[in-house]
Amino acid sequence: MKSCQLLFILILFPPAFSVQAQDKVPDSTRKEYFIGSTFFLLGNLSSKNRPDFFQINFGRHLTEQDAVSLELKTWKYAWPLGIPYGSSFEAAEEKFPGYIREIGFSLVYQRFWWKGLYTGLHVMSAWQTFVSGGKKTGDGFQILNTYRLGYHLSFYDDFFFIEPSLAVTHRPYHTPMPASFKVLDDKWSKVFWGEPGLHFGFNFLKSDLAFATPDLDWLSDPGKLLKFLKK
Repeated sequence: MKSCQLLFILILFPPAFSVQAQDKVPDSTRKEYFIGSTFFLLGNLSSKNRPDFFQINFGRHLTEQDAVSLELKTWKYAWPLGIPYGSSFEAAEEKFPGYIREIGFSLVYQRFWWKGLYTGLHVMSAWQTFVSGGKKTGDGFQILNTYRLGYHLSFYDDFFFIEPSLAVTHRPYHTPMPASFKVLDDKWSKVFWGEPGLHFGFNFLKSDLAFATPDLDWLSDPGKLLKFLKK
């Protein structure tokens, strides 16, 4: 099992084991940092099954091929995450007797292979609250991995970008659920295929964060201080 896990890491994170092989690193003119979210925020406008979703990403381009980021997110859902597309997807008989509210963070690694084509690994730690009949019925925790294939499109001199993608999600670990939730969740796989994604964001330089420092030399120069007071 450990050998398989190591092989999986080597495949997804080749730069982590070949740092010397990197040929280019960000220079002073490249937009090294980024901040963003996802257009799935628009789902909060829905009157049916509104997810009360929020997400914000902070990231950095380590090289022209490698980026890492931190995602902060929260959402709620009322159906098991493993139900595939089809007649059972969001079917009334598969609905939880309430909902699960999650809040957590993801550590994200992206590898750019050719032009804007990239693969990504998102590892989310999520703290859960189970709600039924308007009352809290339990707490939980789960790890949710997302394996993503997407394309990075940039606009306005690389200031703004969008990233359409498709993903596979996997729940390798979660704590026991309340019985009324567990009986429905156990019917379905811990893997979901074909989750769409549409991230967006803004690139910027580190220097863009610097605030201009006012000239305070007059505080130690009486002559400049008199000139300042006469203005």
